[in-house]
Amino acid sequence: MREKILLIAVLCLPLLAGAATVGAAELVMFESDSCEWCEAWHEDIGVIYAKTTEAEIAPLRRVSIEDPVPADLTHVRGIHYTPTFVLMENGAELGRILGYPGEDFFWGLLGMELEKLNSDAPGDNAKSGALGCADSSNRESTDEKTDGGAAAC
Repeated sequence: MREKILLIAVLCLPLLAGAATVGAAELVMFESDSCEWCEAWHEDIGVIYAKTTEAEIAPLRRVSIEDPVPADLTHVRGIHYTPTFVLMENGAELGRILGYPGEDFFWGLLGMELEKLNSDAPGDNAKSGALGCADSSNRESTDEKTDGGAAAC
């Protein structure tokens, strides 16, 4: 009996893993090694992003524009500046943040993009169960500087 249960569990594991990716979102960061604004993002945001609610919703995926485009992102067009952040859900682009406008602006812009996830209707950016993504008060700032506007390499 124990062997049957174990066999069923082993056979169902791939199905459960596939189900976990349905509705999966990710934040794709297109970057360049020579991009000073990418470096600033990594210093300001990158060190804490994985620990945030936003990362639980849309984990970060880094893609270098110097490397071949991954097969699942070949349909993403118009990446001319770095950093460019593309919010993806089920392989479809939902929105972008062009450049790095500084820590405070980044969190607000990302919060607005995340509201597009699971919207009830096209063009309806209101997400049920409000997510306080734009509120950066729960994050420790790595430094108090703010930039005057979005910057991209």
